[in-house]
Amino acid sequence: MPSSPPTAAALVLVSALWAACPAPAGAQVSDRSLEAIASWVAVDAATGDEPRVAPTLAAALPGWHADAWGNVVTTVGTGTPHHVVACALDRPSYAISQITDDGYLRVHRIGRGSGHPLWDQQFEAQQLRILTATGPLAGVVARSNGHFAQQHRADRIATADDLWVDVGAESRADVEAMGIALLDPVTRHLPPWPIAGGVAGPDAGRRAGCAAVATLAAAAKAVVPPGRTTFVLSAQEVFSWVGLSSLIARGGPVDRVTILAPGEDARADVDRATSTLGSAAGGLGVVGPRTVRWLAPAVLQAGSHMEVVTAAEAAWLLQTAATATGIRVGPDTAWVAAPPRASLRVAHTDEARSASAAALTDLVERHAVSAHEWSVRRAVLEALPAWARARASVDDIGNVTVSAGSGDGATVFMAHMDEVGYVIESIAGDGTVTLTAQGGVSASAWEGQTALVHFDPPGAPSTTTGTGLQESRWVALSLAAAAPSPLKGVFRIRSTAEQKTPAVAQAWFGLDAAGLAARGVTVGLQVTSHKEGLRLGRTRYTARALDDRAGTVALLRAINAIDPTQLPGKVYFVWSVHEEGGLFGAAAVARRLGATTTRIYSIDTFVSSDTPLERRHFAYAPLGQGPVLRAIESSSVSPEHERERTRRAAASAGIAIQTGLTQGGTDGTTFTFWGAPNQGLSWPGRYSHSPGEVLDLRDLEALGRLIAALATAR
Repeated sequence: MPSSPPTAAALVLVSALWAACPAPAGAQVSDRSLEAIASWVAVDAATGDEPRVAPTLAAALPGWHADAWGNVVTTVGTGTPHHVVACALDRPSYAISQITDDGYLRVHRIGRGSGHPLWDQQFEAQQLRILTATGPLAGVVARSNGHFAQQHRADRIATADDLWVDVGAESRADVEAMGIALLDPVTRHLPPWPIAGGVAGPDAGRRAGCAAVATLAAAAKAVVPPGRTTFVLSAQEVFSWVGLSSLIARGGPVDRVTILAPGEDARADVDRATSTLGSAAGGLGVVGPRTVRWLAPAVLQAGSHMEVVTAAEAAWLLQTAATATGIRVGPDTAWVAAPPRASLRVAHTDEARSASAAALTDLVERHAVSAHEWSVRRAVLEALPAWARARASVDDIGNVTVSAGSGDGATVFMAHMDEVGYVIESIAGDGTVTLTAQGGVSASAWEGQTALVHFDPPGAPSTTTGTGLQESRWVALSLAAAAPSPLKGVFRIRSTAEQKTPAVAQAWFGLDAAGLAARGVTVGLQVTSHKEGLRLGRTRYTARALDDRAGTVALLRAINAIDPTQLPGKVYFVWSVHEEGGLFGAAAVARRLGATTTRIYSIDTFVSSDTPLERRHFAYAPLGQGPVLRAIESSSVSPEHERERTRRAAASAGIAIQTGLTQGGTDGTTFTFWGAPNQGLSWPGRYSHSPGEVLDLRDLEALGRLIAALATAR
């Protein structure tokens, strides 16, 4: 569903920092070791919640144990000197501060949090892990609908006070039934993210320190250094190293302390007075030295959700700490991995929705920015029933059409296959990629997040003409298309900001321009971010690109449910390309079919004001109360006789529907100029054009039944 991107303010770039960190070809950290470091970045350990995590972590590391504070500790050797080597295990997080009557969570920072000016804003529209007593649950942070940009022109940079967490609940009782309680920690749901020559993720620098401490401990156990060395994954660094201080205060005299500290903008290797550690100076001052060796790796995008520590910095950190402790490491030293974090706990009890969720997941986890829809097109063709596949055609710009029935005056049902995202506009010498938005992206929700550059299959077009139409031709029913795995990177983020939205979108993939060229990265390729389809609560679902993968699923469910011999007239089922930002695919179909079409049904999102961030004077269609007859939108209005036809079909099929008007446009608009009215058929959706769109699976299933009912209606 297309929408215009909001006006953006100036973006403050820090290119010099990125240029100073070229691809670390000489760094002695293997890809396998980078994966090990990345596994530590993914560990759930919010400040104060370490006692829940520490026992599992200790059990996975031979010879380690967890104490009451949540420190994870092991000791090698005996006697003197006694050397303590520590890292910060916890990370800045939120705690649940309120559960609202309508089932949302409000949050507050635990301690000081991150110092990055956009740290809170980076949570908007992102998936979360609610760390409950019985395991993590999925959530997503609400964001203003991308299609309602007019209502949010004055939006300021978001703070913690602006965040609302959606866990798929409809009431306070729903939240409590999920086992969510006040004070439960809240953190990001992100996969481990190794990139070329480095590791990215929340607090990557501090977690690289913990990977180094665990690796040093393993090396020390193989060749024991003189004296006693205590290795500590410290709890509550956010509160001035409470865990480390408490351990030292009660553990006897300490001769030396080396701290592998959270990452900083510039590398640090200094002796610091214990007094600089704040309240930790109490414990250290009693039995420890007056100074500590402070080692902090230089990181890119310090304090952001996609902080980057390069392989070179990780290698320096490990080697410097090893030298300080008298432990021998070398280029072949294998970094110790953290155990996999706990899987998200299942909160839903409605297994009847599982098939719909699985079909939706298969489609939403594919990436298909406009002009690059090949993977979704293949999935659509594969999901068609045999009769439909035999009748399917793929036109010269990639639209999929299935014709059925006969007679004059056709009915068209159309969903679109593409999604909002970016394509590469230019590549700088240091590897910084400048991007052009495709469709109405909510740019602030992409800034500082994971990035993926995707490669098209050999022979597939990846360029467009000035009108947005592909220059090359697709081979009909090409089901064997395959492409190399995408290249991981990060979206750049401003180091200072005065307005919510960045003016320029850029990404970096750990390589300079020559390295990108060697990997096949060129102008025109699509760039997206990591996405994952997740169940929320009993019946809700969240993912990026529900607009319009949900419409694609609904149309597939309908075509699989009908008997083509029972159709009363001519029907076309169409999956279009290039909808976002132009409706170009639909326009091509309209030129071919519009003059003989009686009506078109656009299967697309109804952007609902059923969110805590919107005014409900229009577009209010609550989730879970049925599909929506989209009567009026920004670019078209359906005639009353078509609305009544839809209501009759719904009533005869026993389907409750809602009626409303919203902003945005749909594919069917292109048919109105050929005399065919456009009737939108939708599901109500939250947080449109963002990475965290939400729908209710009951609405999606009812929409599929409604399409089938209309296709067979006389």
